[in-house]
Amino acid sequence: MNYRILDMDTFARKDHFDYFRTLAYPYVGVTVTVDVTALVRECKKNQWSFFLTFLHAAACAANAIPEFRQRIRNGGIIEYEVCPTSHTEMKEDGTYCYCTLHHDMDFPAYLSRAVQQQKACRIAGSIKEDEDVESMLFISTLPWISYSSLIQPVAGGDESNPRITWGKYEEDAKGRLLMPVSVLVHHALVDGLQIASFYSMLDQKVRELAELSSSL
Repeated sequence: MNYRILDMDTFARKDHFDYFRTLAYPYVGVTVTVDVTALVRECKKNQWSFFLTFLHAAACAANAIPEFRQRIRNGGIIEYEVCPTSHTEMKEDGTYCYCTLHHDMDFPAYLSRAVQQQKACRIAGSIKEDEDVESMLFISTLPWISYSSLIQPVAGGDESNPRITWGKYEEDAKGRLLMPVSVLVHHALVDGLQIASFYSMLDQKVRELAELSSSL
């Protein structure tokens, strides 16, 4: 079993959990600008897909935060050991499919497998997930625009998969490449502290991947 059931009798945020589940819109989201200057440079130098490389960083960062691996089920909380990603992949006809990727392997192996999964999805993919949807981190991008805020569609209620989205990176006056990254989470599970921890971990993972090419 890839998850454990939390004991709600000893859960520290039990009152918060119960309160936020009563709200019509129990979600909280922010958009933060992330510096991807070094990562873009290394991706170009090594001919890595920037999208897949940043996706790996985002997946590692999210999985490092226990609350991002938690889901609401039957009035309680389960916590997955690891959460794969499900991202939107553009097809040739202008529609999209869902592509599931697993990041819990070394980066070269991940990148090689992810490229193959991308190709397969573009040919025969659909909007039907092929794995445990509840476990997934939902990923999407807006590579055509740089934005300052984003509103995400959600099912509502106890649907509690985190959503991570990013837009187009742009160069600022200092020559840095900055990219908007948005997170939407269920507030019954995640507070601002955990969201801040995710962005801190994301910065760390981006730096690690940017430094990786020197050792390959």
